[in-house]
Amino acid sequence: MTLRPVALLLLPALAVAGCATVRPDTAADQAQPARVLTAAELRAAAVGAAELGGGYTVRLLSAGQAAPPPGGAERQLADVPACQPVLDAIGPADPGAEPQAETDLTVAKAAGAQSAQSPGPRGADAKGADSSADLYIALLGYPAGRAGALQSTLDQVLAQCASFTSGVKPAAGAAKGTRTRQQLARVDTPTPEGADGATGFTLTSGPETGAATLVQRAAVVRVGTALAVFSTVGTTKEPAAAPDPAVLSAQTRKLRAAQR
Repeated sequence: MTLRPVALLLLPALAVAGCATVRPDTAADQAQPARVLTAAELRAAAVGAAELGGGYTVRLLSAGQAAPPPGGAERQLADVPACQPVLDAIGPADPGAEPQAETDLTVAKAAGAQSAQSPGPRGADAKGADSSADLYIALLGYPAGRAGALQSTLDQVLAQCASFTSGVKPAAGAAKGTRTRQQLARVDTPTPEGADGATGFTLTSGPETGAATLVQRAAVVRVGTALAVFSTVGTTKEPAAAPDPAVLSAQTRKLRAAQR
């Protein structure tokens, strides 16, 4: 089973945690009218090797392959209530908050390969993207206006939750357990041509008194009624790479074309 990055899981959690109260971004919808894509249309809009050029391997995931395993660890509780959606994202999501259509895929690029969209020095793409890093992509389809609302809510959470800790609620009479330090940081992310907005961030997790152990980097790109979430995973020793800008551009173009 493929690990589903928290960057993707964060969006459904935001929708049911009391934070998603912003109004739909109707101005963007009116400026660039877009159709709500069906599940089949969203899957057909996934970027492929034909759009990326040589050196890329694209794998479409089957339904449920990217979902988190059922059950899992006990629920983590944040010391800052406004940040709880971040932790709830790691656990089972509320089915009512799921997008109405979803397609998941992975993109791997051979070290030293150059994309057809942004050729450059061998071994690296523009803006620090690591050519050999695996990229996880989730395409999420929503009703009109919903994608804009979720992206606005994500921006709010990033502003409120730069750093917080979490832990499992101890049983009655039990000692307080180990706490985990969580750090969210916004990353400047240019909006790809044809997109309506882009939000980039990293999520770093580790023991409260020790070094961080897991780093996830993500870019959330809004294209009409859909969100495209691009994620990489790393550690403090091997940082998560910036999502490949060539893949972001190619996927944005294909999503925009599908909604016309």
